[in-house]
Amino acid sequence: MKSKRVFWITATAVFIALVIGTQAATASFGQFVTGPLVNLFLIVAVMTCGLASGLTVAAISPIFAKLLGIGPLWTIIPFMMAGNAALVLAWHLIGKRKFANTHIVRAVALVSAAVCKFAVLYLGIVKLAVPLFLHLPAPQAAVVTNLFSLPQLFTASIGGALAMAVLPLVEKALASRNK
Repeated sequence: MKSKRVFWITATAVFIALVIGTQAATASFGQFVTGPLVNLFLIVAVMTCGLASGLTVAAISPIFAKLLGIGPLWTIIPFMMAGNAALVLAWHLIGKRKFANTHIVRAVALVSAAVCKFAVLYLGIVKLAVPLFLHLPAPQAAVVTNLFSLPQLFTASIGGALAMAVLPLVEKALASRNK
């Protein structure tokens, strides 16, 4: 039992470090590089280490993005956490299902999770936070709205596709570790 707890703590810390390192290293490349990579790590964390690990990384990621200077306003951070959590939850609930064809299950998880994350961010930030809480000048509101609209669907989908490619390798490595 202690070994499982140590593995969880270590693996979660590794995913947090990967997310923070990726955010710092790719900040200058923009949303379409950083976003898919962060989503990849969220998905691999939940699929290999469990829901608690995925949700932990999902919650910490936006805070460190802000601290690194690449995240948006503090007011938006809870919505980003919720969007990440939606992605993680969908992968946990759908992607871990045991069916004959793992690829189909994971493809359904990819699409569902991307739509869930997009919906949470769009409704939370674009429809709620920007008009009701932020009181931004029109040009700045447009930038925030654009960041949290369709690009989120694309970055979550790309991250999911990357995860589908990487997961078999990670799972194989973890299985050999347990032998």
